[in-house]
Amino acid sequence: MNEKMFRTNKGHYSLMDMLMILISNKVRYLFIFVLGLMWFRNASGKKVVLNAVKSTAVTLLINTFIKLFYFKPRPFMKRRVGILIPSKMDSSFPSKHTLLVFAVSTSIILYKRTLGSIMMGFSVLTGISRVWLGHHYPSDVIGSAFIGSLTSVVIDKTSRFFNRL
Repeated sequence: MNEKMFRTNKGHYSLMDMLMILISNKVRYLFIFVLGLMWFRNASGKKVVLNAVKSTAVTLLINTFIKLFYFKPRPFMKRRVGILIPSKMDSSFPSKHTLLVFAVSTSIILYKRTLGSIMMGFSVLTGISRVWLGHHYPSDVIGSAFIGSLTSVVIDKTSRFFNRL
């Protein structure tokens, strides 16, 4: 599966390439904007934002921990894969972009289903864009989505448990 994704001829679909670059580089600002709106709307929005912030902090710690002990070369380092924008030369797994957007969108979907579903769609697009750009393998994105989502669910359950005490 990882190999088949890179057989497409990037560069021949300039509109799609530009869209994937835009999603990869700018969608995080949409997430920040949505969290800002939720913070100022009502008290339940503050709870969502706090859980999202906790989840992103924990996923960043998990990302750092994994990268200390595990290195997987990025697709363009190991194979002749064209990249559309420059990338770091660090480990391909996990994808930090994907970790963070899935952590936030899962935090939102646990409280606001409709908005969370929309944000989850943007999270999926972010993961796809990271593969399209040649920066990550599909398995990196899937694993990162799982870790980011699971972290948010655990943070939410923990928060609810301690709020009941």
